[in-house]
Amino acid sequence: MSEDRVDPSAVRDYLRSLQQRIMAQVAAADGAAVTVDTWEKPSGERLQGQGVTQILEDGALFERAGCGFSDVSGPSLPPSATQHRPELAGAPFTAMGVSLVFHPRNPYVPTVHMNVRMIVATPATGPAVAWFGGGMDLTPYYGFTEDAVHFHQSCADALSPFGEGLYPRFKAWCDDYFCNRHRQEQRGVGGVFFDDFAELGQARSFAMLQAVGDAFINAYFPIVARRRDTPYGERERNHQLNRRGRYVEFNLVWDRGTHFGLQSGGRTESILLSMPPMVSWAYQVTPEPGTPEAALLSDFLVVKDWI
Repeated sequence: MSEDRVDPSAVRDYLRSLQQRIMAQVAAADGAAVTVDTWEKPSGERLQGQGVTQILEDGALFERAGCGFSDVSGPSLPPSATQHRPELAGAPFTAMGVSLVFHPRNPYVPTVHMNVRMIVATPATGPAVAWFGGGMDLTPYYGFTEDAVHFHQSCADALSPFGEGLYPRFKAWCDDYFCNRHRQEQRGVGGVFFDDFAELGQARSFAMLQAVGDAFINAYFPIVARRRDTPYGERERNHQLNRRGRYVEFNLVWDRGTHFGLQSGGRTESILLSMPPMVSWAYQVTPEPGTPEAALLSDFLVVKDWI
């Protein structure tokens, strides 16, 4: 193994540790038990490998908080993984990652997503190609500037040791990616997103991935602590359920991670742990001008510099 090659077992160990640390924080914050579901895709199936899904449902704080680790391989990269790498179409691959989505009960606590992953493709000719991807983004139902600033500053601080240009670049990438284009509407206040990334070399790119993953707890849980006891009623709950519908739309229509899992024959139950337990769609919902619900659309679900 060359000096700049990352040992997949080191990536695997880091990802499993990250999942454990994050879900321990979830359990401590909520007070409810986390269900641990170890699964395996046996040889002979289109995708094979194993993983661990950890999930807390119907808690005092989180209605659903799911975090999945997967380590799988397949005979052919799905179209969602090769749209920017056509030369790798059809190549065998391995993929490992941690992905989470937390849906809090209180509408004043934002939903959050985070994902970090490594993919290795082995084309018929030439050496294996490895790259990293991931990021995190915040989706509030009621906007607070201090929350958005804190989240973005945490992302920027994690990336700054690896190059001053990475945060603005990955922030813009996140804004572009997490957008419901069929509605011309941002999913939330963004964060950072990167994919097909190996430009720092494997070892340094993996170190950057770890910095992003390690930043998640401090980026999100102080916001949870600040908002979790805010009083709310039926109006706020209805608004939250309607906005969750937009979240579902993005994950099913646009999200490459969801498409990758389903197209490659992944474990559907684990892939769809990002879905909220309760959600609603209402026809042409338009918030009243001057309300906090209207301010979410005009002031927060727009592309802007938060720091």
